[in-house]
Amino acid sequence: MLRDENSKLIYRYDAEEVWIEAWGKNALRIRSTKEQQMPQENWALINREETDVIIGYSEKGAFLANGKIKAEITNHGKIMIYNADDKLLLEEYARNRKDVLDRKCSAIEVEAREFKPIVGGDYHLTVRFESLDKNEKIYGMGQYQQPYLDLKGLDLELAHRNSQASVPFAISSLGYGMLWNNPGVGRAVFGKNIMSFEAYSTKAMDYWIVAGDTPAEIEEAYAAVTGTVPMMPEYGLGFWQCKLRYQTQEELLEVAREYKRRNLPIDLIVIDFFHWPKQGEWKFDPVYWPDPDAMVRELKAMGIELMVSIWPTVDKTCENYEEMLEKGYLIRTERGFRVGLDFQGATIHFDATNPEARDYVWGKAKQNYYSKGIKTFWLDEAEPEYTAYDFDNYRYHRGTNLQIGNTYPVDYAKTFYEGMEKEGQQNIVNLLRCAWAGSQKYGALVWSGDIASSYESMRNQLAAGLNMGIAGIPWWTTDIGGFHGGNPDDPAFRELFARWFEWGTFCPVMRLHGDREPRQPQYGTTGGATCCSGAANEVWSYGEEVYEICKKYMFLREKLRPYTRKLMEEAHEKGTPVMRTLFYMYPQDKKCWDIEDEYLYGPDILVAPILEAGQKTREVYLPAGENWIEYATGKTYEGGQTVEAVAEVDIIPVFLKEGSNPL
Repeated sequence: MLRDENSKLIYRYDAEEVWIEAWGKNALRIRSTKEQQMPQENWALINREETDVIIGYSEKGAFLANGKIKAEITNHGKIMIYNADDKLLLEEYARNRKDVLDRKCSAIEVEAREFKPIVGGDYHLTVRFESLDKNEKIYGMGQYQQPYLDLKGLDLELAHRNSQASVPFAISSLGYGMLWNNPGVGRAVFGKNIMSFEAYSTKAMDYWIVAGDTPAEIEEAYAAVTGTVPMMPEYGLGFWQCKLRYQTQEELLEVAREYKRRNLPIDLIVIDFFHWPKQGEWKFDPVYWPDPDAMVRELKAMGIELMVSIWPTVDKTCENYEEMLEKGYLIRTERGFRVGLDFQGATIHFDATNPEARDYVWGKAKQNYYSKGIKTFWLDEAEPEYTAYDFDNYRYHRGTNLQIGNTYPVDYAKTFYEGMEKEGQQNIVNLLRCAWAGSQKYGALVWSGDIASSYESMRNQLAAGLNMGIAGIPWWTTDIGGFHGGNPDDPAFRELFARWFEWGTFCPVMRLHGDREPRQPQYGTTGGATCCSGAANEVWSYGEEVYEICKKYMFLREKLRPYTRKLMEEAHEKGTPVMRTLFYMYPQDKKCWDIEDEYLYGPDILVAPILEAGQKTREVYLPAGENWIEYATGKTYEGGQTVEAVAEVDIIPVFLKEGSNPL
């Protein structure tokens, strides 16, 4: 049965009900459920601008059109999506005999929307689409540790892990963008024969789709319905210093003083994890951090902002555990002891989906950090897979299972965004290990997690950063040099570090971090002192040659400050990525859709990182329609060709669009 109601097209057959409705310009939201009523959650979608909708019927079914997009649904429930030129963009994959006149009628009985009941009352949902064009290219979906920018042909887990962030919005070269608006743990497959999305536990199918003439038009439409980042504060435009980890107040201050003694530009320094007495005590350990107020005052006098790491884990022996347990502020286990993570203590996560729990944690942070002048937080999810993946052990306090697991980073960021917003702060930065669709509006700056220190890993981060931008997270950064391993005295690692540092200059945020070798000895016996730190990780820790390279690029980043500020304004206003794939800016140049190891830092700077050891030159494709100036040599090249760029150890190939003035 087909009917329309309040500008919404509704299909009903047996236990299933399908809704097709306009949701923003040139966009549709499509939902389906076998529950008694459609679930009311909007998940990532926030804005629903009213548009002119056209609904029509025929002997074969009905359609709903909204600007440049149109959905058709047959009398037998099959959905197809078209653009304004009636080009088929997306078609459900169904192989059954519900309609024997369908050109794809089949006896193999595969449903396009398969709701498979599971214990507990939810469904394992699989939604299947035709792969209409074997040459289709797909980008976005968040951060995965693999080198591929084009996702066609890949099988992606929809779950958060350390260094993996599922943000399930993708842009297709066929001219559409699609958000899988279901925060359930699951799977996405972009096969050559079938494309599919799965949610392992859910009550409804929910996706949003938009048609557009350019990737930028699609991206901006997505940002309009899910939100944009705040304006990046000024301290986010320069260089950030971090390591695992500064162990005492005096150690951190001495590093900050050394940067100032050397007259190096630095905007922010980070106090990483285990500066607290116990997990769940959101405050400085007075044994090793005796006077935080004086520390913050000295840093601010030097023009350096302080960021502190905050974990959501609560130790069973900490001062807040019993109160949080009594008030229902902790996530629950299905059985056994309430322990989710056994690392430096038996801990459980606070329930960030509970507004009262968020207020409680913010109250502690406000008292012990914010009131001291610390307004920048590193919200480390402490291995987020523990709250987003383990079906056997976890339940949130609402009693639902992990269909909402992937929203945990969103709610975690809300804890500090909402709190700081109440204090009148506007430009909010939350450094996060993971994010989901919509996290950007809570000031989410996502970093690439605990990655290896290798060229292979660096290559993966380039794809990760570009696809995160496409997925709607324009604030992104990586640990310069990688996180795990790397000895500052090793010549091979020094070369990798220099290459990564050069690339970091042209990332949305330039942040040096890492757990270097050899490990430092334990410096105390109480509190966080039992969690040892890595070797030195400052720019002068890698020898004189590397230091001179770092100094060169730190000052280059400083020179870029006005340009970077404009890019952050675009991200805030329109959702535009800071790091942009070549096809984002030059979709008419077919070659740009094939390039995976170059990108544009804003509209005017083309960056080609060095991703192999010992490289002194590399090939760089220059988009057609422009002239490009090689920054290192001053040579001008016509676009539409591949050139051999200079890439000595102190040079990252960079080309400036002729007529622009970014530097």
